[in-house]
Amino acid sequence: MHVLILGAGYSGTAIARAMAPTADSVTGTSRTAEKALRLEQAGIQSILFDGETISDDLAAAFGQATHLIQSIAPGRDGDPMFRAGSPDLAQLAPNLKWIGYLSTVGVYGDHGGAWVTEDMLRKPVSARSVERVEAEDAWIAFGAKQDIPVAVLRLAGIYGPGRNAFCNLANGTARRLIKPGQVFNRIRVEDIGASALFLADNGTSGVFNITDNEPAPPQDVVAEAARLMGVEPPPETPFEQAELSPMARSFYGENKRVSNARIRAAGFEFAYPDYRVSLAQLWQSGAWRGQ
Repeated sequence: MHVLILGAGYSGTAIARAMAPTADSVTGTSRTAEKALRLEQAGIQSILFDGETISDDLAAAFGQATHLIQSIAPGRDGDPMFRAGSPDLAQLAPNLKWIGYLSTVGVYGDHGGAWVTEDMLRKPVSARSVERVEAEDAWIAFGAKQDIPVAVLRLAGIYGPGRNAFCNLANGTARRLIKPGQVFNRIRVEDIGASALFLADNGTSGVFNITDNEPAPPQDVVAEAARLMGVEPPPETPFEQAELSPMARSFYGENKRVSNARIRAAGFEFAYPDYRVSLAQLWQSGAWRGQ
């Protein structure tokens, strides 16, 4: 298995680490030399890629790749691999056996706190989620045309070492915003890596929600982290009184409980099935600080 990860950031690096022990090679792309160095330090081959220009090194990696992970967010012009002027992917990567596309549960839009599954109609609200829907469809269509299995991984809110409620409490940015009835799903980054490996190893196609078992109010997660740290949680703030960026406010405009039943039925087991288990492990291990 020769793995190429387009956009080996926080999630992409976790996928690289999960796949590295059994893969023949793992290569990830970064936009900057600084980020590329971090990949190299993590034992991952790195190639610079600005999302537009395919260098000779990247073309060679595409040519070798049997498993492709696309983690680069689309823009107004669509997915980087399917824009006007992009090289023909079938010719660029003739040895592909499986593709994983990292999407978001944001494609479901708002469901008023109700449960949603992969079979629900997508009704994205934000422009970035609309772009994700278009990118999902482009990758699924490409896979169908080339007879390559494509797995769409719809990710919930991502957290893990170096990016979690403990860090926010430690640096003074944690808040407990109260919006009655509001819940969010979340996913530990290591479970993203493990789920991608699971789907790749089985050559699985289809759409999968990658999220923990327990949608919960965000203020409860902060309170639990504070309890474990032995510190006072920040005061509760009514949502209406909070100063939020437009993007942050848009997240609170979507309220749903996202089911992970499909991937669990396929045989995948989450190492961190809920935020309590995950936060306890992060705190007790000291891994919350990251590297």
